[in-house]
Amino acid sequence: MTVKEEFDLEKIPQHVAIIMDGNGRWAENRHLPRTSGHAEGVKRVEEIIEVASKIGIKALTLYTFSIENWTRPQTEISMLLRTLCTVLNNKINKLMEGNIKFRFLGREEGVPDEVLNTIRLANELTKKNTGMILNMAFNYGARVEILHAVKEVVMAVEKKKLRIEDINEKTFSDFLYTKGLPDPDLLIRTSGEKRISNFLLWQVSYSELYFTDKYWPDFGAEEFQKALFDYQNRERRYGNIMESRK
Repeated sequence: MTVKEEFDLEKIPQHVAIIMDGNGRWAENRHLPRTSGHAEGVKRVEEIIEVASKIGIKALTLYTFSIENWTRPQTEISMLLRTLCTVLNNKINKLMEGNIKFRFLGREEGVPDEVLNTIRLANELTKKNTGMILNMAFNYGARVEILHAVKEVVMAVEKKKLRIEDINEKTFSDFLYTKGLPDPDLLIRTSGEKRISNFLLWQVSYSELYFTDKYWPDFGAEEFQKALFDYQNRERRYGNIMESRK
């Protein structure tokens, strides 16, 4: 039985977002440097991307590096940036083979040129791919994203490109980094923490939330499938009453 055949294809989430948490604690529990946790975490990223693409998920958004992460020790930040550049450069061909479209979600300001150039190259080379969209939330913060969108809306109104009476949830969403994407159906967070951590605050308003105690380096294909099965067993009501209770 293939991975795809194990799921109800009519209930596959279109968009899955993941807060990949726990790399450092995974390493510390094994008396390893935190960088070892990040290195192991990269393997899970590759694994989850492959599974998500195979089963037909349309968009996968990975919270890779938050705006707040710049306060971490410089040695750890340098290792993360080097790893990001290396992985992207090495996996471009695999993204092309899988027909996966890479997208960057976040602020370019403050990102080192080497990293930014690597991200732009991945965006450019995969922009015509028509398969799963892989969003990398890097240098990302939801409050900053929303403020940026507000400023863009104000400028659009001032330039008479948008009328105030036409501003609604749909038009506002078009000013977010996730323009053109469906909101996440499922948000997964690893490591046992049960909070959103300034991630896609506008977009996850009606997302199903799945929390697991597994650290990210332990969150492989099997754990991912558990989360998807859990999602498929839920009834999404969007504020409505269940049919059985009417």
